[in-house]
Amino acid sequence: MKIAVLVKQVPGSDSPLPINSNQSWLDENGISYVMNECDNYALEEALQIKEENDDGEVVVISLGPDRVQKVIREGLAKGADRAIHIQMNSDSIADPLSLATLFADAIRDEKFDLIFSGLQSDDLGMGQTGIIIGEMLGMSTASLAMATELSEGIIKVKRELEAGFFQWVSMSLPASITIQSGLNIPRYPSLKGIMGAKKKEINIVTPGGHDVKQSAKKVYVPQSDKQTVMIEGSVDQIVDKLVEAFRNEIKVI
Repeated sequence: MKIAVLVKQVPGSDSPLPINSNQSWLDENGISYVMNECDNYALEEALQIKEENDDGEVVVISLGPDRVQKVIREGLAKGADRAIHIQMNSDSIADPLSLATLFADAIRDEKFDLIFSGLQSDDLGMGQTGIIIGEMLGMSTASLAMATELSEGIIKVKRELEAGFFQWVSMSLPASITIQSGLNIPRYPSLKGIMGAKKKEINIVTPGGHDVKQSAKKVYVPQSDKQTVMIEGSVDQIVDKLVEAFRNEIKVI
């Protein structure tokens, strides 16, 4: 069983988010980065499947500049066997299609049985990359996975639906599945794992030209403007003025 786990490095929830001087992106020097929350659960699910089957390989895959090797090493320390680092500046890429294309091109020849990814990233939150990769590689796909059960050539996935409902689906392998937070308890790296991670292979891939479909033009903090307006007059006049404000200024009707 050969399992790929896509992990993303995102700003920590307690980290400040300073904007750089030209407002093109964040100032990375002032940001504390961590592994995306959902990706932690995806990695744990892959490691548990490997351990239950007493064989196989778990490969951590991440895209970004040199700093993403921090979360790659974390994945290796938790028990992944090796890693692939798609090395590039990802700040200009904001759309899932471009990201999925880069991942698919880098891992197509690996012939993975399973690709696990977090449901969505904590920064952009698109929630589409894992599904698009599955389509590009001709795999079965499922999202919002809350549990998995693996048997010979088949994986059963418990999917979270709306209004508290769930659905079990069976899919043939290979499959690409996006993992929801909470389906397991992610492990911490052990001291032995941290030391062993230093010796594990990280294959660095540098992609060629790519067609970016969507990018961030400007990043800024919205400016708020508080104004208090006293509406006076008869009841009918007040109602008319409120309706006019709702329709023309606030634009909620």
